[in-house]
Amino acid sequence: MNIGKSLTARVIALSWAGFWTVFFVAESLAWHTPFRLAFPWITGGLLLVFLALIPLRLERTGGLLLIVTGLTGMVAYTIWSPPGLPVASRVLATIVFSAPPVLAGSLFLMHFEPRRTISGTPGFRR
Repeated sequence: MNIGKSLTARVIALSWAGFWTVFFVAESLAWHTPFRLAFPWITGGLLLVFLALIPLRLERTGGLLLIVTGLTGMVAYTIWSPPGLPVASRVLATIVFSAPPVLAGSLFLMHFEPRRTISGTPGFRR
C-alpha cells in the first residue's frame, strides 16, 4: 500500500472514531447523563475506534468494514434524524457521520496490495 495513502486513510479513520468517542463521553458528562443511559453511546464510540483500528492490520477487511459502517450510518441517520430538523442540517449531519469512514475505507481498498511471500506470489508472510 502506498504509505502516503495509507497514512491519510489511517488519520481519517482514527480522527473520525476518536472525535465521536470524545463527543459521546463529553456530551454525557455535560448533560449529567446517568451511566446506564450513557453506556450504549460510549460503547458505540469505542466500537468505532475498534473499527478504525482493524485496517491497521487488515487493510482490505477494515476498508470494507469502514465503508459499510459509513453507509449504514448514512441510512440510519437519514431515517431516524430528529423530527423538525432543517434539510440543510440533515444533509450536513449525514455527511459528517458517513463521509469520513467511507473515504478512509475507499482509500484502504483503492491502494490495497496483497502481501507477497518470499517466492513473490500473493500470500501471508510468516
